[in-house]
This record gives sequence, C-alpha cells and structure tokens, in this order.
Amino acid sequence: MNFKPEKTAFGRHESFALRYGWLTKGFQAFERNKEIFSSPDAIVTLGVGKNMVNSIRHWLRAARLADIDPDKKETTPLGTAIFSENGWDPYLEDEATIWLIHWLLSTNPRYATSWYWFFNRFHKPEFTSKEVTSALISFVTDRITAKTSVTTIKNDAAVLLRMYVQRKNNQKITLEEALDSPLSLLNLITYSSSTKTYQSKLTQRVGLPLGILGFAITELLNENKQTEIPIEDLMYSKNNRVAPGLIFRLSETALLTKLEQLIHYIPGIYAIGETAGIHQMYMLKNIAAQDYLTKHYEASQKQDEAA
Repeated sequence: MNFKPEKTAFGRHESFALRYGWLTKGFQAFERNKEIFSSPDAIVTLGVGKNMVNSIRHWLRAARLADIDPDKKETTPLGTAIFSENGWDPYLEDEATIWLIHWLLSTNPRYATSWYWFFNRFHKPEFTSKEVTSALISFVTDRITAKTSVTTIKNDAAVLLRMYVQRKNNQKITLEEALDSPLSLLNLITYSSSTKTYQSKLTQRVGLPLGILGFAITELLNENKQTEIPIEDLMYSKNNRVAPGLIFRLSETALLTKLEQLIHYIPGIYAIGETAGIHQMYMLKNIAAQDYLTKHYEASQKQDEAA
C-alpha cells in the first residue's frame, strides 16, 4: 500500500482502460482455471483479443482481486467476497463496489503506480492532459528506480484520464469503446470542452458510502499497525503513504463530517479526539477492514429484498 520506488509498474494495461464486465469475467474465469491467462483458450473463454486478455489480467492484479504470478496464482479473499458467482456484487450493480475498486487501484503503487501518483500526489484541481503527463514524467524521473520510456508514461496518463472521464454523446468512438469505464460514474475527474481542461476537485462526495470509507481507513491503519492517526494524515499524503481524503477527493469539511458519521456506523470502533493539540482518529477496538464491507453489502441486500 505504501509507495516503494523500486517496486513500480507502468503500461501493463496494453493501452486499454478498465471496462464493464472485465473484472467479473476475468475473475470468474481465473477462479475456475488458474492457468487461464497463459492458456490458448483464454481468447475464446474471455471473448476478447490477446492484448485484452493481458489487460484483464493486469486490472485484476492492479485492483488487488487476484495474485497472478508464476509462483503464486490465487484469488484474494476480497476478490472472492465480491466477484465470485455468489459474491456480494459480481456485476457492479452497487456503486459502492466502484468506489471500492477505485480505492484498491489508488492504493496499489506496485501495479498501478500512475493511479497511486495521481490520486495521492498530484494536487492541481484544474489541469490539461499535457500538465498531467509532464508532472508524471517528472515524478518517474525523480523517484522511480527502474527506467521507463516517456512513451509508456504518456500512455499511462492518457489511459488514466480516459478511465475516469465520461465520454460526450457526440464523441466519435468505436462500438467496442461505447461503454465508459465504470470508474467514470464517480465523477472524480471531469472534462470541460469549453476550456479544454480537466478538473479533479475536493468536494462533498455525497455518494461515497460509509462502509467503503470505513474499509479504507481500517485497511490503512491495520496495514501500518496503527491504532490512531492524525486526521490531517487521513486528508493528505505524507511519507509515501496513501490518504483517503485525497483518493476520494473529499474536502476537509466533507472528510470530517464523514468521519463523525463513521463513528456511529459501527459503534465502539472509532472515536475522534485531541492529543497535544492534534486532532486524531482513534481505533478503540481491533476490527477487520472487510467487516465494514460486510455491513454495507448485507444492508444493501436487505433493502433489495424489501423493495
């Protein structure tokens, strides 16, 4: 979850942004056959071309849903909980799952380095594609150990923007590309055709479910073996660590409001207090991050049954 300059990856998506159905299709195929991505049957099984097979493999790993290495091929517990045939939300019918995928990508600097960089380290609220590309090139040049071509970096920046920005109806696109990436629904990045600029601003994010924020904060604390954290560190990235406030593009006021709501979401787990003049979030009792997802999805299923 924390950035390590010697462990990064660029361009492994084969220039394809994540598409609807890919995680479900890829995960369930991999669950049935751990060799699917190296099998000549992959093209037929997944119903896509060879480069897309590689892209699906990449997105599964980048979203932390499966370990797909030569010496370790297995689904993750989180991937199984969501994307198995009887999982919580294999077909992305709950927008919470899309928020979760966004968090999983943005906190995986090992396999989604550009996503980690943009949502944790790039702070301009309005920018051009050229500015994003230049800033990412500077970051890679200054911080990354392995050599990466400028073309690959430019490609990463382009795919990232394409993945989060909704297409206009009058945009000329192929039938294959007609469906936006699911992440475009979150409106974390928008585009203005009048100014030809992108925007990624900190705001309220009313649609961000408390269960997803609770998962994110708990995963962050458990990963770093912490039981307390300054609220400022939840808002802003420090010491190569990830920051939920930035990743979800929450304003300071919005983050604090949601933290106060989170205290009551599962009572007795978190509290907000002050130590030596520093406002902090305290974990009062150990809990697995996935417990927050369990609460969210079980509540959603009850609502669906009652409807």
